[in-house]
Amino acid sequence: MKDLMNYLLATPLQNEEIITLFRQTFANSEGKEEGDMIAKLVSDFVSSPSKEDDLHVFVATDETRIVGSIILSRMHFPKGEDVFLLSPVAVATDCHGQGIGQTLINVGLAALKAQGVAVVVTYGDINFYSKVGFAPICETQIQAPLTLSYPEGWIAQPLQRDNIEPISGKPRCSAALNNPDYW
Repeated sequence: MKDLMNYLLATPLQNEEIITLFRQTFANSEGKEEGDMIAKLVSDFVSSPSKEDDLHVFVATDETRIVGSIILSRMHFPKGEDVFLLSPVAVATDCHGQGIGQTLINVGLAALKAQGVAVVVTYGDINFYSKVGFAPICETQIQAPLTLSYPEGWIAQPLQRDNIEPISGKPRCSAALNNPDYW
């Protein structure tokens, strides 16, 4: 099925389908409450005005529907370093294990690399994200915008260099993610 996928930037016409994908995927794996919470997060992302280059929503589609989506949002540091946050990520439950999520993430990372973005961070399962080049970092390298409930899940990937240069100062994240419940 992976070979029949299209990987591209989402359009506003796809917002409702993207929100539904996240709701269903997280409800199936984590329960209805988590599905509703992540659907609200995604809705906040896609409905909030942002500068065009501060938010990138990518989708994986087959012939009939969106089967995966990722959101990449700019983090704002005091000295203006070019860093994005990958969160959240969803692949339809019936499409798990086919490499769709990994391919989608790689497409998003390649697009950011081409734009000169220095680093992408995320907060999640190192076992999954290490498959696409993410490695653990500590907050002395890059601070998280809010307090992490699972510091081991703070991971990053350099896009322009072989290593991550420490970034000083506490960043601001997108307003959609500025909620301690997500961290």
